[in-house]
Formats: sequence, C-alpha cells, structure tokens
Amino acid sequence: MATPTSELVENVLKAADEEAKKFKTIGVLKDIDLAIDPGNLLAVDVNPIDEKAFRSNKEDYLKKLTRDNTQLLFNDLWKLPVQKVEDAVVVELPDPTTPLPREKPVPKAKPATRWEQYAQLKGIQNKKKGRKVWDEEQKKWVPRWGYGSKNDLKQDWLLEVPGSVDPNTDMFAKKRGEKRERTSKNELQRLKNIARGQKLKVAGEGLKPTANPSRNVVNKAIHIAKQSTASIGKFEEKLPKEPRAKNMGKRRKFEPVFGGLGKEKDREKHILDVILKKKPRMNITKATNREMVEQQQDGSKDDARKRQRVGKKGKGSNRALPKISRKGNKVRGKAKTSKKGRRR
Repeated sequence: MATPTSELVENVLKAADEEAKKFKTIGVLKDIDLAIDPGNLLAVDVNPIDEKAFRSNKEDYLKKLTRDNTQLLFNDLWKLPVQKVEDAVVVELPDPTTPLPREKPVPKAKPATRWEQYAQLKGIQNKKKGRKVWDEEQKKWVPRWGYGSKNDLKQDWLLEVPGSVDPNTDMFAKKRGEKRERTSKNELQRLKNIARGQKLKVAGEGLKPTANPSRNVVNKAIHIAKQSTASIGKFEEKLPKEPRAKNMGKRRKFEPVFGGLGKEKDREKHILDVILKKKPRMNITKATNREMVEQQQDGSKDDARKRQRVGKKGKGSNRALPKISRKGNKVRGKAKTSKKGRRR
C-alpha cells in the first residue's frame, strides 16, 4: 500500500530539521561586541559570565562560549579580501593592532662582512648558485663542493706538471697544500669578521709566509723578531753576514735647536701656563667622609675618657673617706687588725 504524499512531506521535513540541528547557525548574539584583532587572530570577550550555568556544567559552558567566540572571529575574517591560491581560499590578514610581549628580545642584525660591504659599495648582487654543476669530463651533474665534487682531490688520478715547475715536484702534494692554505685563509677571514662585528681588537698579521721569500722579506722578519724583545733588540747578537737594518722602524722627530724662536717661545709659554695653573684636585666626597670619621673617632675617645673617670669614682666610693681636722690636715684612722693580730 503506497504512503500518502502528506506523510512523505512530513518525513522529509523532520529529517531536514534533524540534520539542521546538527549544525548551529553562524549568527551569534552578544550583549557587548567582541574586540577582534584579525592580524593576531585574537578575540576578546568582556561579557559577564553566567555563574549558574558555569557552576552547573563547566565543560559544556566553556565549549559553548569558545564555539560562539570562534564563530564571531571567523565571521569577521570572511569580511576581509579573499584570494584563491592553488584551489585554496586564502584571506589576507591586516597588520596586528594589539601589541603582544615577546619571550626573547628582537635579534640584532648581523654586521656586514668585508665582502658584503664591498658588494654594497659596488652594487654587486649576490646570485644564488645551484648545488650541482655540469662536469664535461664525467658527462653528469656533480656537487659544487664536498665529496664527489669537481674539485675533489680524489677525482684526479693524473696531474700535468707545468714546464715552469721542477719535474720532480709532487703535484698532488702541492695541490693539497694549496687547498689547506685556502681553507686557512677563509677561516682567518671568518674569525676577523666575527671579531670586527663584536668590536674587538684584531692582532696584526705580521709577515705572511711565502714559498720563496726575498732577501728584503727575510731581513724585515729578522728585524721584527729582534725588536720584539724587552730590550728592543739592544742585547741581541748579530747573525753572520747580517746586513745593517735601515729605515725599519718609525723615526722620531725632534724640534730644531736653532731657528723658529717664535714657536719655541710659544711652547715654553704654554708649559709655564700649565705649571702655574695647575691646582690640586680636591675630592669633596672623600674629604667629607674623612672629616666624619675623625669626628666619630674623637667622640669615641671622649666617651672612653668619661667611662674611665666614672670607674675611678666608683672604686674610690667603696673606701672610707679620710677624716679631716678643723685645720684641714688629714687624720689617719686606727688600723684594723686580723684575728692573728697582724696589721693589714
């Protein structure tokens, strides 16, 4: 038996109502509007809490409150300009208006290295290089540096000896030495950049070692080594056939003995003015403290003297006062004797 149409309509409406009850409406009513900051995805609710509902069921009340406030936040977000990026809808957030405290201070900008300063001065733009390069010999892509790279020493099984080099020279050892020098030089430059960024004093490089130093370089190195002693090389012995050092250090300049009377007169006048105008500097704080200490010491001495006087008076009061006659002469009393008859 077929069901009537009215029953079908009622069943469909009941199912729609049950389905609609599962999803809540996007409209949320609040007595006081929320303060929403879309830039920080922040919503501040200042409405009073319903204490009866909160005490009866805390978890359900907090869930309902969180859902309503989140819905209001999303309603405000969908009012912003929207973009579609790769089948995804994206909202452009504005700048935040609520300042939030940081856990750590803002990191300071790293100081530029010497190369970065030079590149900025010359307008050189740093282009990012790929990690792999094409090797014509192997006909494949190899790493730009590290193991298996084009400049890896293990890749070279044969090296050509140039005509300007001794034919007995080990080119493999020479290439390894050059690589170590380059690595050391880069490390030195890195440490100098760090020291320069921290504003530390960088020691002088001195003379750089070279493979075939010239005679002038050797003489300069000997002179620097001798001058580095406490006596400035005065008691250092000379090497056999050591040339005399000329113009190796800074030369002192002396004022002329004759001539230039005007300058000499001004200089002597300046020295005399400095001597006459020289006044001893007085530290007021130090002088005040010293005066206070002296006053305290004087007061403590006076107190000690008073105590000594009071003590002497107290000791004398225990004794019997001497009898005085009318004429003002002292009269001795009778001496007390002990049981044995001895005089005390």
